[in-house]
Amino acid sequence: MLPRPRSPQAFAEPAVFQQVTGAPRLSQARVELLREITVLDEYGARRTLHIPAERPLTVFVDKRELVTLMTLGACPELLVLGWLLNQRLVADVGEVESVTVDWEVGAAAVKTRNGIAHLADKTARRVVTTGCGQGTVFGDAMDQIDAIRLPGAATARIRQGTLNALLERMRQRDSIHRKAGSVHGCALFAGEQMLVAVEDVGRHNAIDTIAGWMALHGVQGADKTFYTTGRLTSEMVMKSAQMGVPIIVSRNGVTAMGHALAEQLGMALFGRAANRHFLCYTGFDRFDAEPDLQPPPVRVVAG
Repeated sequence: MLPRPRSPQAFAEPAVFQQVTGAPRLSQARVELLREITVLDEYGARRTLHIPAERPLTVFVDKRELVTLMTLGACPELLVLGWLLNQRLVADVGEVESVTVDWEVGAAAVKTRNGIAHLADKTARRVVTTGCGQGTVFGDAMDQIDAIRLPGAATARIRQGTLNALLERMRQRDSIHRKAGSVHGCALFAGEQMLVAVEDVGRHNAIDTIAGWMALHGVQGADKTFYTTGRLTSEMVMKSAQMGVPIIVSRNGVTAMGHALAEQLGMALFGRAANRHFLCYTGFDRFDAEPDLQPPPVRVVAG
């Protein structure tokens, strides 16, 4: 049974899926997602508000310390599982026996079934990314871009009506961001149906948590759409591709490397997407446009 965060939810799992055979044992670590503080505003008035409760989580794999992730902590077991997958340290959740999170010491203990071959070599070189709080991608993961494929995604498409419905679903969602701000959100959609949504202090944590959820439940990405509030950098595009998801929608913009990588992989990128407005940066052939009628030009009559 997966942990249920406190309301408003930073991790939402409305769709029901069975876990894959041989899935790892996961703890159910719970933690407060928000903290109440007192502030002084520009009128000299004191008032209380909520802020996200960011906290460190140090990941140990077979008793070897690998990395410390700064996270909201909504579903840390899935975050760790997805992080291992997206770093290419494990290829399948079946390689992991258990993930145990203990918030009293701020640690996640991962036990694998047969160890990770050449772990020291795989984690020797690190690339500091543009992620919130300076994310880290191990060099070996970056080197595997040319090997990424999107099996079964050749026919994946999205209609403009579906895109608009997706954006409206995210706009209406009761979220941590709506109450406290200062977090990024990511979600996975099948058509207009939201399968899972995650918020965290960094967009990389949110996408890694979704990757962990997909792998744990055997959910394939070929016919799915990934949504994020964060900008579409190369590492975000790469992680979506590793998850097999060919269509990405962002409330933010795209970097040149993110754009180039998406074109190389044949992915569709939508940015600046909110309130029925968007820009399609790549993958025009995956998009079934249903354009709204543009308003007629305003005529200026000289007086």
